[in-house]
Amino acid sequence: MIAELGHFALILAFAVAIVQAIVPLIGAHKGWPGWMAVAIPAATLQFVLVGISFFALTYAFVTSDFSLRLVVINSHSLKPMLYKVSGVWGNHEGSMLLWVWILALFGGCAAWFGGGLPDRLRARVLAVQAAVGVAFFAFIIFTSNPFLRLAVPPFDGQDLNPLLQDPGLAFHPPFLYLGYVGLSMSFSFAVAALMEGRVDAAWGRWVRPWTLAAWLFLTIGIALGSWWAYYELGWGGFWFWDPVENASFMPWLIAAALLHSAIVVEKREALKSWTILLAILAFGFSLIGTFIVRSGVLTSVHAFANDPERGVFILLILLFFMGGALTLFAARAGAMEAKGVFAPVSREGALLLNNILLAVSAFVVFFGTIWPLVAELFFDRKLSVGPPFFNAAFTPFMVALAIVLPIGSILPWKRASLGKVLRSLRGAIVLSLAVTALVWAMQTGRSALGPIGLGLGTWLVSGALVDLWLRTGRSDAASRLRRLKNLPRADWGKAVAHIGFGITTIGVAGLLAWQQEDIRVARVGETFTVGAYQITLEDVRDVQGPNYLSTMADMRVEQDGRTLAVLNPEKRVYPVAKMPTTEAAIRNGVLRDIYLVIGDAQEGGGFAVRTYIKPLANWIWFGSIVMALGGLLSLTDRRYRVAAGARKARPAGVVPAE
Repeated sequence: MIAELGHFALILAFAVAIVQAIVPLIGAHKGWPGWMAVAIPAATLQFVLVGISFFALTYAFVTSDFSLRLVVINSHSLKPMLYKVSGVWGNHEGSMLLWVWILALFGGCAAWFGGGLPDRLRARVLAVQAAVGVAFFAFIIFTSNPFLRLAVPPFDGQDLNPLLQDPGLAFHPPFLYLGYVGLSMSFSFAVAALMEGRVDAAWGRWVRPWTLAAWLFLTIGIALGSWWAYYELGWGGFWFWDPVENASFMPWLIAAALLHSAIVVEKREALKSWTILLAILAFGFSLIGTFIVRSGVLTSVHAFANDPERGVFILLILLFFMGGALTLFAARAGAMEAKGVFAPVSREGALLLNNILLAVSAFVVFFGTIWPLVAELFFDRKLSVGPPFFNAAFTPFMVALAIVLPIGSILPWKRASLGKVLRSLRGAIVLSLAVTALVWAMQTGRSALGPIGLGLGTWLVSGALVDLWLRTGRSDAASRLRRLKNLPRADWGKAVAHIGFGITTIGVAGLLAWQQEDIRVARVGETFTVGAYQITLEDVRDVQGPNYLSTMADMRVEQDGRTLAVLNPEKRVYPVAKMPTTEAAIRNGVLRDIYLVIGDAQEGGGFAVRTYIKPLANWIWFGSIVMALGGLLSLTDRRYRVAAGARKARPAGVVPAE
């Protein structure tokens, strides 16, 4: 009965979305306040109905209702409760239901907190948001119904993919969806602005918090996925340029460009057409990611589906919304007259360069991701594009971006003197070069990646600190410290995000440049040395888990005769799913991780053992946390909330009469 209630609520939400997509749009065109006002209760009702549907599906998973096909395929009665709940979105149908619920949430937030928006703009934004919802409601109801019943329910389920039975993967998808779907709001604002034929500073102020929220959630989601890959897959990498990884990374890059471009629209009313285009592309890349993950055209360890027919449906959604938005853009872009004129050396020029680097890097990732498919379709060749290509093609753009960011943050608007700005940064330049030289001197016969990466990371961190300090004026130190405390949160947020980028840069460079790896067959009682550490395989035993069988090792790690830890890597087998997983054991540290993996028993005795020493690994995820914190600080600045400043703009006639 509860499942049927969820299914009925989903169909009702579909009907409400259709009304919300049509009535307010007509009202905005005709200037009918009553019709425009329909958008607000419709957005609220749509969110409530999809919430009822989602919780009905969650109830089925929690209670192990094996009369539902989806629960049978993705759950088991012995599965821990956390993974019963995460099993709701650990599959194609459930994940799409979460997708549309988050879409309805963002539409609801625009309705509830968008009181400062002009009525016509808000009506159009909510109508476009609902139109996206209509497409995905149709996709779920007609191709991916999560509430299908089985005529003869089995006694138990088939279990969730063991790779997904992990805390990192339990929370990774919801954050990614909040980012993916959050970019739909930027898209809706862009299309609404094109309908009205006007983009101004107020529009830039309204679109930024939505983009910032989406970028923040994407940052957390990507970091969680990277962390999961690091410790769960057993190969010790944090990024493999997997198609699904790239699917979330591309919109993150475009969203970062959009954030910086919207600043120029808000402050100088320049780059209007470019900013609108970025808003369209950001959501377009989110839809491309949804297509990649669910179509089966590209394989991945954590793709959700392998169904070309459903992939075609998503492709049609992508073509409809991107094609329609780009056609509207082509028709209206000429009306987006830029008011602000600026010199190449200026804050605007630096932000434009920042945008170009981020956008080109996103298209490099897109090209590398999609090229194997293109080669197979048109040239009948099976190709694999892996890390060597991405590292060689992508890294130069990130190096250039790291060099530009601290300079661009300090440049004045309109026109600037590059020499004067560099003099302000001379301390950061000297410190960065000193770190590069010191690291270069300490290492012998190794790659330049480590010294250059640490130097760039130091440059980003110190440049952000100089930027903050310069914003306090030129008085005495005590007065400047007081002003530093009272700087707007957006200024602090920008600096903290750039510092986080610098910390992550240091972590990536250190891990890639100085990682040590040892693969061997070790017998119980045997001691071997890797780097500065002595590792002893003390015991290997069988352990019974709640829904798995484990081969667990006891491995003692020592340094100079002193025991640092006894680690327990595992090799698990899930009998129901008939899948093995590797559970690495990691001794975390500020300067390095000791990473141990136990493999299969060997015919001649002993076990396969892999050992990694990973310098600065945790700096990668700590930097991601700092970046997300910077986004959160900026998001709490009242100037960038949706209603902030909008009420002031309304009397000035932001939206022309139609």
